[in-house]
Amino acid sequence: MKWIDAPGILVFWVLAVVVFLQFFTRYVLNDSLAWTEEVARYLLILVCFLGAITATRRGAHITLEFLMRMVPPRLAKGLTVLSQTITLGFFASMTWIGIELTQKTRQKMISLPIPKAWIYTICVVALGLMAFYSAIWLWRRLRQSPEDLVRSLDDHLPTD
Repeated sequence: MKWIDAPGILVFWVLAVVVFLQFFTRYVLNDSLAWTEEVARYLLILVCFLGAITATRRGAHITLEFLMRMVPPRLAKGLTVLSQTITLGFFASMTWIGIELTQKTRQKMISLPIPKAWIYTICVVALGLMAFYSAIWLWRRLRQSPEDLVRSLDDHLPTD
C-alpha cells in the first residue's frame, strides 16, 4: 500500500460508518437521520474514483490478456500501446470535462450545506491522477520489448 491509496481506504471506512449509522437509526431507533442516505451515495462515488487511482497505479484495470498471449509479441505490444493510449486519452478528456463541470456547478447537497463542486473536484483530481499513472504505464509499455511485454503479463497471474 502506498500513500496515494490512503484516501480511498479512509473514505471507504467513513462510508461504512455512515451506512451503519443509517441502518442503526432506521431499524433500531426507528427514526433515521435524513442526511445519511445522500452522504452515503456521494461517499460511494468517491470510493469508486479513489479506488480507481489504485487500480490505475498498479496497472490492474481489466484487460484482455488472453488475447495478448495468442497473438505475435509485436502485435501484442501494438495492441497494448493502443489500449493504453486510448485509456490515457479517456482519463485526460474526462479530467478536462470535469474541470468545466466543477466550475459551472453552484448547487449544494440537499440535506447538508456542502457544495457538490467539492465532490466533483475530488473526482476530477482522481481522474487527473489516473491520467498521470496511465501516462507512466504508456511510457513503460513503449520502452518494453515485445517479448518482455508478453512475459510481464505472467506477473499478473495468480499463484497457488
